[in-house]
Amino acid sequence: MDRDHRGWLPCLLGGAVFAVCMAGTTLPTPLYGLYQEKFGFSELTVTVVYAVYAFGVIGVLLLAGNASDTVGRRPVLMAGLGCAAASAVCFLAATGLGWLFAGRLFSGLSAGLFTGAATAYVMDLAPPGGGSRATFVATAANMGGLGCGPLLAGVLAQYADWPLYLPFVVHLTLVACSAAIVAWLPETVRQRRALRTVRPQRPGLPAEVRTVFGPAAIASFVGFALFGVFTSVSPAFLADSLDVRNHAVSGLIVALAFFASTAGQLLVGRVGVGRSLPLGCGALLAGLALLAAALRWELLPLVVLSAIVGGVGQGLAFRGALSAVAGASPEDRRAAVISTLFVVAYTGISVPVIGVGVLVGPLGLEGAGLVFIACMAVLVSAAGAYLLRRPVRVEA
Repeated sequence: MDRDHRGWLPCLLGGAVFAVCMAGTTLPTPLYGLYQEKFGFSELTVTVVYAVYAFGVIGVLLLAGNASDTVGRRPVLMAGLGCAAASAVCFLAATGLGWLFAGRLFSGLSAGLFTGAATAYVMDLAPPGGGSRATFVATAANMGGLGCGPLLAGVLAQYADWPLYLPFVVHLTLVACSAAIVAWLPETVRQRRALRTVRPQRPGLPAEVRTVFGPAAIASFVGFALFGVFTSVSPAFLADSLDVRNHAVSGLIVALAFFASTAGQLLVGRVGVGRSLPLGCGALLAGLALLAAALRWELLPLVVLSAIVGGVGQGLAFRGALSAVAGASPEDRRAAVISTLFVVAYTGISVPVIGVGVLVGPLGLEGAGLVFIACMAVLVSAAGAYLLRRPVRVEA
């Protein structure tokens, strides 16, 4: 037992570093209202600022999604931590909207560098035979970190001084500790090449992955789209429609969606990868319905339920998708294929968010949210039906 724990320590530390980086990407979520008051911008601008992050992620994944397969995991993770630190500095120095755009862009670059590389690294660091558990560590670190960001910022903004500064000082400290951990962990890529050999990659897949990738990507897109809109506009809805102005409560509700995702990921081991994808789509549909009811009747309990149910659905679908894709990928292409999956996912987290922001002006927040929900409900229903007809046949 002790030997097993020692064997898992590097994997768990890699997961902790992953979580720290991802926490920084959602740290500003409960603070957007304060930035709106300080700089005087619209809800559309909030969604654009949020979506800049996703564009940064997609850009890195396309330009250097396979970098860690080439130069090694640790150099890529160090670069990602550097971008995370730069993002925090931008928010600390913010005197206008341009600083927020820069901070979100650096945040996206950090996440883009981390998503494929850190997921593959956590799997690499697992003891032999621990692939399934390592997949959970990686996906839980990703979603758990995303949940810790708004919770940490919300609590500090509500109950401590300097609400627009202290969260980023704390995150900078955690980033410094993470850099020390990465420097201590071993490199897992045996045949490394020079940085100049890294080439931009088109979204492409080895032949053996293609049959698995399609349904996995559909489920990932829908789950991330729900999270993107929920994260970007729910604080405004809570404040304007429900008069919930406590930053800690706002951050907690957003965090619940990500924590519920982690719980959903735990269920994949019980239900299997093939069943988790359509089950995840069904839970996402239920979460969308609850969110529609919350918008229509302005009830806080329904917002909480939509976060939990939608989060569980996203977790089921996302871990199932990642397990299926990683299991079907050749070892030397794993990070690149995972990065391609995240390109699809982060397209879901950006395009619908901007669409909602555009519709807020003519339709209001409730109307824009209902249009989004209707579109996603159609998509997730089609994805679930497809997955039931053609189930993914890869073991968890």
